[in-house]
Amino acid sequence: MRFCLMLEGQEGVTWPDWLAAARTAERLGFEAIFTSDHYLSVIRHRDRDRGSSDAWTTLAALAASTETIRLGTMVSPVTFRQPAVLAKAAVTVDRISEGRVEIGMGAGWWEEEHRTHGFPFPDAPTRFDMLEEQLEIVHGLLTEDRFSFHGKHHELDAAPFAPKGVQAPHPPIVVGGNGGPRVGALVSRWADEFNTVGASPEQARDRFGRVRDRLDADGRDQATLTTSVMTWCYVGETERDAMRVIEQARARAMRAARFEDELDELRAHCVVGSVDQAAERLSAYAAAGVQRIMLNHELFDDLEMLEVLAERVFPQVED
Repeated sequence: MRFCLMLEGQEGVTWPDWLAAARTAERLGFEAIFTSDHYLSVIRHRDRDRGSSDAWTTLAALAASTETIRLGTMVSPVTFRQPAVLAKAAVTVDRISEGRVEIGMGAGWWEEEHRTHGFPFPDAPTRFDMLEEQLEIVHGLLTEDRFSFHGKHHELDAAPFAPKGVQAPHPPIVVGGNGGPRVGALVSRWADEFNTVGASPEQARDRFGRVRDRLDADGRDQATLTTSVMTWCYVGETERDAMRVIEQARARAMRAARFEDELDELRAHCVVGSVDQAAERLSAYAAAGVQRIMLNHELFDDLEMLEVLAERVFPQVED
């Protein structure tokens, strides 16, 4: 299993926070750092918004400020950017970083964010139609000198696309979803990695199985697809330390749910607890077929948890 860090950029993560987290994760050997791609805080109270940063602009800055850690979105909705714009942003970051970018793509889900920021929000079948077109276009632009496309949502007429990215044949494409038939078909055709969010080990195994069945049906080599999970992480040296992390996150987010109820939900779908508990949980994810895990760090300015993970937890995980 390979380990990545995930931060929610729409929740008030400042540039100094980004820089400190990325450089710490890089020093500790995390494979990648990912950002969500949102313009509106998910955690808001009355008229208070925690504040967002643009995902691809942030990645470009991190590319110039780091040396080895990989960089990507988890994931960019099709509704935010035209495919040529997304491809150009990704290649720009790939070249700045000398070949460290990953392109996370998805259909989008949050209607309020679209309404408040002026993005059209068509129904789910239409968004998946858009995603299908965008995947083909992004892939074509990344790999062909000139690319034409004539679809329902996009038209490109012999678009020149230079320069290309550093990575060959193209920067990895990550498609997110729950493993339904439509996502499985898109992953099988276009993705280098399938990612699912907030799944327990059992749920991850089931979702991966459906997608891998589609690869078999299409005759694609299973070894060409990486399967990954993004989930939240609250870990401390001891279980009591981990509970303090959760309490601090609850206080910052001003969550009203009973602590016991929230803890039950976190234990079911996240990585929670002491060093030994976290290693056991991550080992269960590995046994379920999780090849990479993106650990979403809600307390993004708590760098001590990254130290505990890298130095105490990861070495104990059984692949």
